[in-house]
Amino acid sequence: MPLFVDSPAAKPWRELYSAALFETDYAVLPERIAEAERAVVRRARELAHASGDHIEEQESMDDAMYTLRALRNVQRNEHETAQHSARAA
Repeated sequence: MPLFVDSPAAKPWRELYSAALFETDYAVLPERIAEAERAVVRRARELAHASGDHIEEQESMDDAMYTLRALRNVQRNEHETAQHSARAA
């Protein structure tokens, strides 16, 4: 099962998802994650009203949301650890 389905309508959420995954600036990362999450939700709503079978894209979006949540948790934990270390020093 392919992770990315080539669909013109799927492109925006995939681009924002990739931007979040590969963001190296931790100050920008939370906003990149939020943008990607909003785009995935927007696309999911579109698919809910679209005819046809979109199961592969829906599964890809589920995977993307799981990954974005994990990335947000990692980022949050790293931020909290850095704050704790700064206070301890």
